[in-house]
Amino acid sequence: MGNPNDWNKTIIEEFRANGGKVGGYFAGASLLLLHTTGAKSQQQRVNPLAYVMDDDRFVVAASKRGDPTNPDWYYNLVAKPLVTVEVGTEQFQARATIAAEPDRTRLYDQMATAMPNYAEYQRNTTRIIPVIVLTRIK
Repeated sequence: MGNPNDWNKTIIEEFRANGGKVGGYFAGASLLLLHTTGAKSQQQRVNPLAYVMDDDRFVVAASKRGDPTNPDWYYNLVAKPLVTVEVGTEQFQARATIAAEPDRTRLYDQMATAMPNYAEYQRNTTRIIPVIVLTRIK
């Protein structure tokens, strides 16, 4: 995959150039850009993430493709749960909430049904992959 930052940068550029659509690994997936503030650095970070909808809430998982540790963006939103989300050509503020059981399992299963790689990610790690609910701030 090369440098993850370069990979993310390419996806972000393609997302913005094509109204939220990208090819390659994420072709056909529902993708959003999650803007967080670095928990330590205070710098703005942007990460492309696959999502599913739960009513009017956006749901993402801190899968990191099944790595043994959570992704950095997860710690950023735990520290600062007010985030910005880009979906298609729209950008809005949202509050990030870590889903608790049994909702976490229900939502993760929903993601794994929509995108089977997520079932593999959970099998590849001993950690319970956190599920994050993004609720639009009206």
